[in-house]
Amino acid sequence: MDDASKDYLESLPELHSGETFCFDCNPEVPCFNQCCAELTLPLTPYDVLRLRRHMDNIASETFLANFTTMRSFPDTGFPLPMLRMLQGPGEPCPFVTPGGCSVYENRPGACRFYPLGRGTKMGEHGIEERFFLVQEPHCHGFDKGTERTAEQWLHNEELSDYNAANDRYMRLMALVRATGKPLESRMATMAVLCLFQIDKFRELISQMHIFAHVDVPAARQASIMADSIDGDKAALDFALDWMELIIFGQSSQLSKK
Repeated sequence: MDDASKDYLESLPELHSGETFCFDCNPEVPCFNQCCAELTLPLTPYDVLRLRRHMDNIASETFLANFTTMRSFPDTGFPLPMLRMLQGPGEPCPFVTPGGCSVYENRPGACRFYPLGRGTKMGEHGIEERFFLVQEPHCHGFDKGTERTAEQWLHNEELSDYNAANDRYMRLMALVRATGKPLESRMATMAVLCLFQIDKFRELISQMHIFAHVDVPAARQASIMADSIDGDKAALDFALDWMELIIFGQSSQLSKK
């Protein structure tokens, strides 16, 4: 999260533990679909993983070329693919339809969180999180709605897998940020391949015989190479370990042979 995003979150009302809010979004809400346009929506590696699977597991290069604009985090040099809006009136999201989101089951984490914002930092016992309420003037989702706490909203929107993967990615970027040296272009390119192109990463594993150089149990190797949604999750988890190893020469989760 960059400084601008942190400042924006801090300007919002905080939703404390146990505190509730009322919100629902469905076709009966007058503003339905209006928030799915002119978005500045960064995609995480886990977002891309889920969207590609939803779209019949299209090639990662095709997905990134057709649906994103690649930028980078200035303080870390890590890749930052932004979901590309359609050209034309209103600049709608490429996945929105009159009936709602066409990728709803695998929509990005940022979409699932709305109308909550989540701020995180590393604490003594792992990730510490705070929640903020995003109440935009055009949104009528607050007019009527189900009463929930932030924790209940996360459960309802099935965000646990998203948060686990995204927090690992944020941790890796935090380690690089702490060095004060953004990734060089070669390493940033490697980050795109390993983290956002799981299909290409599996090819790299085979071509470079990566498993011969690191201590990875056979069962984990099989999971990583499996062409399935669970295999993609395992491959992303390994990719994060691998990136930490090649950036710093050591990893908290992976050891060399």
